[in-house]
Amino acid sequence: MSACAPTRNDHSSHSPHSSSASGLKRPHSPPPGRSRFRVSGADLSASITVFLIAVPMSLGLAVAMDAPLAAGLVSAAIGGIVAGSLGGTPLQVSGPSAGLTVVTAELIQIYGWRTTCAITIAAGLLQILLGSLRAARSALAVSPAIVHGTLAGIGVAIALAQLHIVLGGAPQSSALDNALALPASVARFEPAAPLIGALTIALLVAWPRLPGRIGASLGKIPAALAAVAIATAVAAVATPGIARVELPSWQSHALPELPEGPVAGLAAAVLTVMLVASLESLLAAVAVDKLASDRASAAPKDGSVPTPLRRADLDRELRAQGVANALSGMAGGLPVSGGAVRSSANVRAGAQTRASTVLHGIWVLLAAMLLVTALEWIPLAALAALVMMVGIQMVNFAHIRKVHKHREFLVYGATISGVVLVGVLEGVAIGIVVAVAVALHRLARTRITVTEKDGSYLVAARGQLTFLAVPRLSRVLGRIPHGSAVVVELDGFFMDHAAYEAIQDWYAAQAATGGRIEFTGRSGGRIAEPASAAHSCCRPWTPWRNHHCHDNGVQEVVPTVAGAVSHPVTMKAPATGPEDSPRARRGAHRLLSGLSSFQRTTAPLVREELARLAAEGQRPSQLFLTCADSRLVTSMITASGPGDLFTVRNVGNLVPPPDAEGESGNDDSVAAAIEYAVDVLGVESITVCGHSGCGAMQALLGAGQETPTTPLWRWLRHGLPSLDRMRSRHHSWARIAGRMPTDAVEQLCLTNVVQQLEHLRAHECVARRLAAGTLQLHGMYFHVGEAQAYLLTEGASSGTGPDEVFARVAPGAEWEEAELDTDSLDRLTPGAAVGA
Repeated sequence: MSACAPTRNDHSSHSPHSSSASGLKRPHSPPPGRSRFRVSGADLSASITVFLIAVPMSLGLAVAMDAPLAAGLVSAAIGGIVAGSLGGTPLQVSGPSAGLTVVTAELIQIYGWRTTCAITIAAGLLQILLGSLRAARSALAVSPAIVHGTLAGIGVAIALAQLHIVLGGAPQSSALDNALALPASVARFEPAAPLIGALTIALLVAWPRLPGRIGASLGKIPAALAAVAIATAVAAVATPGIARVELPSWQSHALPELPEGPVAGLAAAVLTVMLVASLESLLAAVAVDKLASDRASAAPKDGSVPTPLRRADLDRELRAQGVANALSGMAGGLPVSGGAVRSSANVRAGAQTRASTVLHGIWVLLAAMLLVTALEWIPLAALAALVMMVGIQMVNFAHIRKVHKHREFLVYGATISGVVLVGVLEGVAIGIVVAVAVALHRLARTRITVTEKDGSYLVAARGQLTFLAVPRLSRVLGRIPHGSAVVVELDGFFMDHAAYEAIQDWYAAQAATGGRIEFTGRSGGRIAEPASAAHSCCRPWTPWRNHHCHDNGVQEVVPTVAGAVSHPVTMKAPATGPEDSPRARRGAHRLLSGLSSFQRTTAPLVREELARLAAEGQRPSQLFLTCADSRLVTSMITASGPGDLFTVRNVGNLVPPPDAEGESGNDDSVAAAIEYAVDVLGVESITVCGHSGCGAMQALLGAGQETPTTPLWRWLRHGLPSLDRMRSRHHSWARIAGRMPTDAVEQLCLTNVVQQLEHLRAHECVARRLAAGTLQLHGMYFHVGEAQAYLLTEGASSGTGPDEVFARVAPGAEWEEAELDTDSLDRLTPGAAVGA
């Protein structure tokens, strides 16, 4: 019930350079002041972690592409420094593109290294143009099945190529050739390279899973670095003659040249590099943005409010990737893109700003100049094993399950097959063609069936009703005799104008001959509200409403197309045993019907959110203590959802004082809930909510000197202090939005809220948190008949103490704005101030 506002810098008012004189801190941007680049300890440690991952991966990708090894380090340095400085996703780490491994290897083989650098420059310039035209979001419109299929196909091609190096051989020109050549590589098996590769893979898998304290300490070292370092040390002792990294002198480093070759082929190459690099970068940016948001939204250990993150600017990110690619090509580097592996490591290592990304690039540059001798000890088999694992991880089984769930596995499989068998650009084109074909098939595929039973007909239309289905629909409807009772079951989410007119014309003809037509969804659910139902007692827009139009049976009003007269459908409840009264049958049906409706319509929408809450546990911000009255729907009147409120309901919204004793001893149920909410859940506020027409308050007013000793009356005795307060001359009467309460029942309902707040303050855990200033108490009154909420404020004194005033909450009011009905309060108590 509180709003979060940005916090000003403590020194903002003193600095002449504060941003727009606002002094507001923006996440991932430099703090106001003269220095625009500040490095925190978290950024420094995160940059070192990412650097230790980036160096072996950059060398491995260069090996996989058959490019100069120095080019991998060049692109890693430029990606970190340039894209990190200019990008729209500050925590994303850019470097050599794993997704372009196959494409770049093919370009080097066809055009040579220097022309490939020129293609990289052109692709970067095209990225800058598209980013300037704000086309980044359009790139994400490609079906996820195509994107995941493309990355998985590239991963398969990478793994097949690197497997040859791990076996001590050389990769072929295509993924298909690599698959066909595997038996020959196995036949030429030499143990040195495969053993080093197997050791590297084993370390990559086992390193994060080391048990105990030693494992926890060693786990801080990146698995990629540990695997390559240990494999290098073992190779230096066991197999000194194994093939190793050879870094050429920087004096012989190859730079780009003007491209030579057919224009169409070069244009296709530029388009392919641009498309794959952009998609990989943007998808990684979205993933990193989500990781950073999840980390920021987690409650800090110090109890402070987390700073909201600014969302990723994808157009800026695309322009930055273009600049990095252009510069990388000019400097003789590999194509650059954002990397999910490096970026996620950066976020998890605790990076706070783009400083970690930039520093990682600086460390790579220093390593390229100062650690050449150490890098040349690394075996090629170890790097090939590292990159092969990266390729395998690109085939993500979570993506496969999600694609299968959405019935797009055909698109996914076609894209993978195209990328592996033909090429990346061709595979993407195949995936798009298959996706369009599947969409058209689903749009045109409509199953229409008719079943007849006892003279009544059921017409079931499964799928979308478009003009393509109109001929078949008209034929089926035309075979139904005039004057029949027909239920038309529409199971789809789209109906175009042609189908609508066909159904409407048929309906008019049937209705003219005395036919009874009902339109439903698959499970009898309503699909629209007819005009004639606007004033009926049952309305489809109130699914929680338990009132019904008739007493006999269970009735549902089924709406029809075009607002035609609807007819009730009687639904029979199953027998419930010897006590099978009509009322019991209706109750059983309502429970079963409600549960079924939830599973059918609501559960699919909330399942993901509830799964998250189940995994994270409950962290409500409010304890909401209200009456058990069935007309009081707390989630509705507070617009809250699962996990928002910790709700305690009892008869009369009573809070027994800590020392209250009934005839059967202490009643600790409410106190236990309060203690759990305050001390365990750490709620920030407690609201006591009363309501109009409360039966408990009516019972208290009508009670005589002697009351029966039933459980209900033993509980209602906790409300006697509220009755005494209302009758006392030492307390002012509670008032409601500029008027006196309408009757004694409403007066007692209002007074009871005030009295229960006093009982609440007497609880030790509540008093402690109130004294510390970490808990707020609120009083609330809900008028059921008016559907109006009122909040308790304190007005000026009218002579016997402060007035308890319940002020009306206006539509759209904000808590901090306090948009309550203050005019009426001023008329009631001149000069009264409404307190928050």
